[in-house]
Amino acid sequence: MAVKLDLYRVFCQVAESKSFSRAAKELYMTQPAVSQSISNLEDALGLRLFARSSRGVHLTNDGQLLYEHASAALNLIHSGEKKLFEARELLVGELKIGVGDTVSRYYLLPYLEKFHREHPEIKLRIINRTTPELCDMIKSGDIDLGIVNLPVKESEFVIQECLEVHDIFVCGSSDFLSAVELPLKPEEIVSYPLILLETKSNSRQYVEKWFQGQGITLVPEIELGSHELLLEFAKINLGLACVIREFSQDYLEDGSLLEVPMKEAIPARAVGYCYLKSVPLSPASATFVETLDSPPI
Repeated sequence: MAVKLDLYRVFCQVAESKSFSRAAKELYMTQPAVSQSISNLEDALGLRLFARSSRGVHLTNDGQLLYEHASAALNLIHSGEKKLFEARELLVGELKIGVGDTVSRYYLLPYLEKFHREHPEIKLRIINRTTPELCDMIKSGDIDLGIVNLPVKESEFVIQECLEVHDIFVCGSSDFLSAVELPLKPEEIVSYPLILLETKSNSRQYVEKWFQGQGITLVPEIELGSHELLLEFAKINLGLACVIREFSQDYLEDGSLLEVPMKEAIPARAVGYCYLKSVPLSPASATFVETLDSPPI
């Protein structure tokens, strides 16, 4: 049995108004239209829902039972509509973002600050993982979007570049390279102790793939889990560390680290965001994407 929802709305309003005429005014309907709606509902259910008298109408026992359930259902629908409106207007909601530690610190923070300042009611949930792990979380629906090290080859993703970055090698002092002729060739880089990110990071895989294209295999002496540690280990001359130039400016500008000149630079890549093509972005996610596409200030 299928009964139109509008009939239940009319039914509940009549029950609350205890009058067809008052219900009609509340619903912006004519009284005959209200009477016909109640008649249609009673016919569909095979029950008498209201007892009529000179003082108005009141619910029958069957009508009271139906009202208790119908009013609760309509209240839930109203609550759901309200939540949808609030989410659309960014008055409530949650935004789940996946990002790597380095990208979070050196790129994402000002955008998070701007978004939170403009939309403080949206709860931010930030999850730190490597790029491959974030891609898996996007597919499983655990996060709304990922801020990742590109390239990412996922045909089911929308992928947008945001910031061009350059992988370079750094050392702690010029003495570390004093006995060699600069700039270094790729094959000369591997003659030094190397400090690299752990193998599962997208940055490490990108650099390794480029060296393999030159016929060179990278064999690090030290593998670390964060960009910050790469910088600190290189600073005390434990080896040549492969870092991102744009995220190492403080160290390079104050002279704590020196960029190692290379005869052939590693090609630039990018940091960007990605999300599933098949799943529409929530209002909060769509607004955050707009934030990423504009200056953070």
